[in-house]
Amino acid sequence: MAPNTSQTDEQRACELRRQLNEAAYQYYVLDQPTLSDAHYDALFRELLTIEQRRPDLVAPDSPTQRVAGGGEAITTFAPAPHQAPMLSLDNAFNIGELREWDQRVKRFLGIEAGAAVEYVCEIKMDGLAVSLTYENGLLARGATRGNGTVGEDITPNIRAVRSVPLRIRPTDSAPPVPALIEVRGEVYLNHAEFATINAENDERGIPPFANPRNAAAGSLRQKDPRVTAARRLRSTFYTIGYSEGLAVESQYDLLQTLRAWGLPVNPYTKRCADIEQAIQFCEEWDSGRRELPYDMDGVVVKVNSFRLQAALGTVSRSPRWAIAFKYPAQQVKTQVRDIAVQVGRTGILTPIAVLEPVSVAGVVVSRATLHNEDEIRRKDLRIGDWVMVQRAGEVIPEVVEVVKEDRTGHEAEFRMPERCPICNQPVVRREGEVAIRCVNPRCPAQIREQVIHFASRGAMEIDGLGEKQIDQFLERGLIRDVADLYTLRKEQLLPLERMGDKLADNILNAITASRNRPLSRFLFALGIRFVGYRTAELLAQHYGSLERFLQSNPDELETIPEIGPNTARAIYEFLQDSANRNLIEKLKSVGVVPTEQLTTGGSGPFAGKVVVFTGTLAKYTREEGEALVRQQGGKATGNVSKATDYLIAGEGAGSKLARAQQLQITILTEEEFERMLSSASGEKSE
Repeated sequence: MAPNTSQTDEQRACELRRQLNEAAYQYYVLDQPTLSDAHYDALFRELLTIEQRRPDLVAPDSPTQRVAGGGEAITTFAPAPHQAPMLSLDNAFNIGELREWDQRVKRFLGIEAGAAVEYVCEIKMDGLAVSLTYENGLLARGATRGNGTVGEDITPNIRAVRSVPLRIRPTDSAPPVPALIEVRGEVYLNHAEFATINAENDERGIPPFANPRNAAAGSLRQKDPRVTAARRLRSTFYTIGYSEGLAVESQYDLLQTLRAWGLPVNPYTKRCADIEQAIQFCEEWDSGRRELPYDMDGVVVKVNSFRLQAALGTVSRSPRWAIAFKYPAQQVKTQVRDIAVQVGRTGILTPIAVLEPVSVAGVVVSRATLHNEDEIRRKDLRIGDWVMVQRAGEVIPEVVEVVKEDRTGHEAEFRMPERCPICNQPVVRREGEVAIRCVNPRCPAQIREQVIHFASRGAMEIDGLGEKQIDQFLERGLIRDVADLYTLRKEQLLPLERMGDKLADNILNAITASRNRPLSRFLFALGIRFVGYRTAELLAQHYGSLERFLQSNPDELETIPEIGPNTARAIYEFLQDSANRNLIEKLKSVGVVPTEQLTTGGSGPFAGKVVVFTGTLAKYTREEGEALVRQQGGKATGNVSKATDYLIAGEGAGSKLARAQQLQITILTEEEFERMLSSASGEKSE
């Protein structure tokens, strides 16, 4: 909607705040986006411009105030006493223990053993417990759990979490908002963001986070709230600690109330008539949890009635009316055959554990990253050791611990090499960093990884150009950098191993077709530190052209939502490097002219729709499919819920497909998805 030029600054600022806060509610709470990312960013920038011109119009619930006070660094975290203690939960590690707990509940309440107690089951997020205090509907304080009685005041950082509402939204469909209320929940990271943060830490020579929970905790305890804001933390809420008069009679009704007020609530909750239904919920999620885009720390089972909860009370530091059902750890034992060293495209040397192949959570694992030499020393890991391995976030293989009692004395200590294992040049370890780097810009390993990344799907997508062909190009001296791909001739390719006439034509045609990829893909293909697929899209949307991007500066970069100071600095440093600028100019000189993809403005078949991809697609990566949905004003999410409009099912679709069928969500094949995209293109061309 275009700005109303007859509005005053005050009226327009009020309208923009309303639109942006409503969009956040639709996105984070209802999982039904109403604005495209580009539209949201445009409204945000307009509001920021008005507030910079008229500071008197800045409201405490303005989205621009998520990093309050200009983002000053916090020197210390003050103590934050809780209005009521934040209790811990007892655990049940098997179904038998769940049934025993149900019987204890009934005995304490004086209910017959065969009678039914109504329960509510909730997915237990593996995040950091937080408590938010709202006064007259406005967020007044955010605190960690601490020791359960006193936590740490992390208000500036909590405000930087986009999914946390700065103001509770009153609604006729829910009870009135109390003048004072303490809401409790979890702040967490999904697997994709966890991998991004650890990759960023690796690039900066900082020890990696062990798991998403530690990363979420570290992100919330940053001294600079802008760092917290740059990380895509999410939140979910499930209870209250204290309130001044809230007329809600059950846990299930409370969850509906929190959701109506604009607080994110996990959609995977169920009201169960008895313990057997609760057990069924736990068993269903034993397999379903592997499809979630975040870590699940079990299922919390609660007595639904608040009257019965009050009668049950607490014992020690745990409530009698709730229990956490925990799944068996997905860890297996195997042996470290060797420790290899891998050189990445930025020159960092990464030690890799070469394992005796073993199945972990249904996937055969034979290698696991060890991150850096300090991590190896911390774990006292040696070649020949038996170790426990798990898939971090059930995605990334990692060595959890060494089984030292299995040592025979024949294990060998490992030392990082003093020279690059590929180019034999000396390696360096900069002061304050844990990463060891090869600083030779002509290191074949770095160039190889850069070319592989540049040609990959999601980047320039040069079909048919695989690692074996790239290795031959480099070994024969046919290319020295990514720009040389565009000068290759057929007569140079034909002598290569397993290179026929047709394959040579296909590769050259694919190289030619990649000259005009969208700007977002080109920026991703450049391999700038911290610039993943999503960040490249944000940059492309903001700048629109390569020439404008080349003129960017740190101050402007930091105004782009979701781009923090570290990413902004990395982009600016990349652009200031003469070798990088020369490479970009060389790419332009050989006819690589990136163009920005036009968005549909929300007029396509997926506009305003929530879409989930599952299984393996033939023509797209999941990231590419999600990008196409977003270009039409839709939202691509990682999990199926009642808010999902379409599930795109590829080969090997699993529990997401079953859940979509259960919820009667429209399921599309890849071919049907393509036809809908084609129909949108046809409508536009007419």
